Amino acid sequence: MTSFRSRLISFIFLSTFAILPVFGQDDDVIKVDSSIVVINATVRDSENRPITGLQKSQFKIFEDGVEQPISTFETEESPFAAVVLLDTSGSMSARISMARSAAINFLDGLRAGDVAAIYNFDSKVARVQDFSESRDVLDKIFDLRANGMTVLNDAILEAATQLNGRSERRRAIIVVSDGADTQSRASTDKAIKAALAVNAIVYTVDMSPIDTGGRDRLQNQGVLKKFAEKTGGFFISSENGLALRSALRSIADELRGQYTLTYSPTQLKHDGKWHTLEVRISLPNLLIRTRQGYNSPKLKS
Repeated sequence: MTSFRSRLISFIFLSTFAILPVFGQDDDVIKVDSSIVVINATVRDSENRPITGLQKSQFKIFEDGVEQPISTFETEESPFAAVVLLDTSGSMSARISMARSAAINFLDGLRAGDVAAIYNFDSKVARVQDFSESRDVLDKIFDLRANGMTVLNDAILEAATQLNGRSERRRAIIVVSDGADTQSRASTDKAIKAALAVNAIVYTVDMSPIDTGGRDRLQNQGVLKKFAEKTGGFFISSENGLALRSALRSIADELRGQYTLTYSPTQLKHDGKWHTLEVRISLPNLLIRTRQGYNSPKLKS
């Protein structure tokens, strides 16, 4: 638990923005029907304890260094929608059972209103079970076997597609994988942009064995860290089953207890460029996990 806690504290965060999207036929283009930016923020102290009871007046939001007026502010627990992605490629053969147990444990943490879906990915992406409030898993999950290549980027793209149009403002993609993409059609950047476009935080759990070659393991972990850092989630290296189960349960707790803030950019731009985001709190010694910015949608001329 100490190891897991120390990893969480090391990331300063605020979860993701959303400009409510509608995907066109070309998934490289996102058509926008709203200019409201949604930010889901988790605030903790230096001991990684959640901070509740903060007021709207204690928050400030900056886009590209310019303060933005906060439109709405919500502090109550809210339902979330999540997609759990289980890596079932050949490289996961010794850890399928552990990954399956983690997914089951995540579902066990659902509360009324929360929904989750489970997908597995190897050479293709397949649905294990659709969005549901149920804590039960279908028998299909016990039939999963490790085989084939790894389409990690395609899996995240599919999860983002499934989350698109959900009514929940709090959305997450949880990846349980060894991090080595070997066959995706989509690039890492394309998968990240898709997650950001649907307001999905990506949480990544590394399951690569400790005895994996040093360079390969670092490279694989780097991919998983990038997904988490860019979207406002966190990365955890799973050293054992207990740490893995604890990580999955902590994600559910975090999603429900976030602060939700919205604003309309004072200088709305549809230029497709990166715009930095910063959230500040007027109290000292608090940690905010946040993504660093977002790409505004570019409108066709």
